[in-house]
Amino acid sequence: MSPKRKLHIKSYGCQMNAYDAQRMVDTLAVEGFVETDSADDADLVILNTCHIREKASEKVYSELGRLRLTKQEAAGEGRQMRIAVAGCVAQAEGDEIIRRAPAVDIVVGPQSYHHLPKLIERANSEGRAIETEFPAEDKFASLPQPAPAAIRARGISAFVTVQEGCDKFCTFCVVPYTRGAEVSRPVAKIADDAKRLADHGVREITLIGQNVNAYHGEGPDGATWSLGKLLHRLADIPGIARLRYSTSHPRDVDDSLIAAHRDLPALMPFVHLPVQSGSDRILAAMNRKHTVRDYCETIERFRRARQDIAFSSDFIVGFPGEKVEDFSATLALVTQIGYGAAYSFKYSPRPGTPAAEMQETVSTAEMDERLARLQDLINSQQSAFNAAAIGTTTDVLFEAPARYPGQIVGRSAYLQPVHVMGSAEIIGQVLPVRIEKLERFSLLGTLAAPISHDRPAASQMTIGA
Repeated sequence: MSPKRKLHIKSYGCQMNAYDAQRMVDTLAVEGFVETDSADDADLVILNTCHIREKASEKVYSELGRLRLTKQEAAGEGRQMRIAVAGCVAQAEGDEIIRRAPAVDIVVGPQSYHHLPKLIERANSEGRAIETEFPAEDKFASLPQPAPAAIRARGISAFVTVQEGCDKFCTFCVVPYTRGAEVSRPVAKIADDAKRLADHGVREITLIGQNVNAYHGEGPDGATWSLGKLLHRLADIPGIARLRYSTSHPRDVDDSLIAAHRDLPALMPFVHLPVQSGSDRILAAMNRKHTVRDYCETIERFRRARQDIAFSSDFIVGFPGEKVEDFSATLALVTQIGYGAAYSFKYSPRPGTPAAEMQETVSTAEMDERLARLQDLINSQQSAFNAAAIGTTTDVLFEAPARYPGQIVGRSAYLQPVHVMGSAEIIGQVLPVRIEKLERFSLLGTLAAPISHDRPAASQMTIGA
């Protein structure tokens, strides 16, 4: 038997990249690769890149500089090490990566990582392999299923991709160019994936996609199914206690999704619904295809269906042309909605996007000041949201041993970390916890008697400033 080769993957960015990294591991396991935590002893290092965040490309090139030295040291020891760049930076900057980082052996876009075994062969025979085209075949049909042991090792929560790509073409976003047009997987394949995960201990599934609620996959009846109808199907799978989905677009919230939140106890009442700005003028410049009023009406539709629902969002500050009154409108919207959590970023241009050509830019100093103010407001809301849980009893899905001996950590319906003292036997169970204390952004409590639903509705909590 030939010795196992070692694989190290460093993933950046979104949940889709985390999922893609796992599928790369599954694909290469068939070729005799096993994971290692360090790049130093790896035979293959993959940087699974993201192009969304600020200076994403430069972080990749900085890491490649360090890996070049590691590769040289391996060669000095008589060992061959291959370096691959995968993901969205690879898709967007394939030729530039080869020019700037000659130590790279393989460049592969996010739609082609199922071809990694063949690309490794090409790199071995030709010295380098590049594939950044959008393949004609369905990559998911070509991927091996993870082994039962691999599923169990990854824990009780798992991602399942249901949709990829985006047709919205927001002016700041590279996703339509790096992930392509919207494509949805058939319901039967998604259900098979979910059942396999449940059969091997997974209790919570998060459905992911660049625009997940634009899902329009083929159902077993031959009709096109919506995300809401898909969630109803998955809720029937034995063993699945919780369902989530991310990331959504406000334009694609249909009645079936609202109904799913009303009717499915397994569907968690926490929705990530990015708005990006509270100014209609900036939303139009971003090509978001919704107004502030549209967004607020969507929030209210969710709240009418389920009173305890809560929201997180994404915000960009300093988009080209953003004036003081536009930013003030964003602060007003955040105060009005009252978020359980939110993510905020300074605008940074992405080459090839329409916004990168916009001339009316906001100064770095102004962006810094606006971001600090927005994050202060968001943090105050999150702290108030967490504090509102003190004294209530809430269901917690327990995931793993925590930092201290005898302590187990799980998550609430709102993704809050919850710590209790307990036996490892509770891992994988959903149990009621009486919340007693807030420590930073984690909740501390004790296992409780059968749950009393005394948490106030999220829409009625006093959050915000």
